Amino acid sequence: MTAASFAQLPFAHPSRTRSAFKPIKALGHFRKLIADKEDTEQVFHIINALRGSRFFDDAEAFWDSPTGRQVMADSEYLPDILDDHDALKALPAGTVGRAYVQFMEREGLSAAGLVAEYDKFRDRTEYHDDLVEKYGNRLRDTHDLFHVLTGYGRDALGEQCVLAFSYSQNPNLGILFIAYAGGREIKKRLPAQAPLYAAIREGQRTGKQAGYIAHENIRALLAELLEAARKRLNIGEPVLYRQCHDVMQSAGVDPFNLLASA
Repeated sequence: MTAASFAQLPFAHPSRTRSAFKPIKALGHFRKLIADKEDTEQVFHIINALRGSRFFDDAEAFWDSPTGRQVMADSEYLPDILDDHDALKALPAGTVGRAYVQFMEREGLSAAGLVAEYDKFRDRTEYHDDLVEKYGNRLRDTHDLFHVLTGYGRDALGEQCVLAFSYSQNPNLGILFIAYAGGREIKKRLPAQAPLYAAIREGQRTGKQAGYIAHENIRALLAELLEAARKRLNIGEPVLYRQCHDVMQSAGVDPFNLLASA
């Protein structure tokens, strides 16, 4: 893309100046999410209903950065990179990419699967086929990398903590709403001494202190040693999250099957 065409990027998008804050709509979709926590489509609806103008500012900052310009020049598509498990397995042991592919295969996940969930929602969004949406896709596609880099699992509490982390990385009240509203549902099933809300706040604080992961060169990040990447990005240990797990296990509660009876 030339400098002249870059100056015409679609950051004067109509959604940028029109309020999209719809809390009643968000609440309705949250109830559907509680009824089926695997219904990922509802997450996208909630985020869309509570987004603000900061999203557009961040998109503009990314595409105007050296990494953003390189992504644009290469026509990089993250799901293809993240789902190339053979290439990731060829990376040295201890790298982010090796940890990522182990996590995704253990959990039965794929980047393409998250895209498919988003596509159920996408036709009802207000923007398509521009760099605003491409930036939103980047935030979506790096979600599972957040799990790997932070150490939060895919248990109910781990998801709320990684959402709180995500909010500080990519501020959107929909993300924070899900994190704490989901925490409220989890709290009903936890021993009283489990520091659940403190763990969620820890995730939020860690995300604020950490480097901006979605603005990283993802290929380079995948090839980096995991512990070195965590140190460079200033991602601390999930201490309170692990304390919650210890309390649950001491009380005979399985952290990874917490909502099964709900």
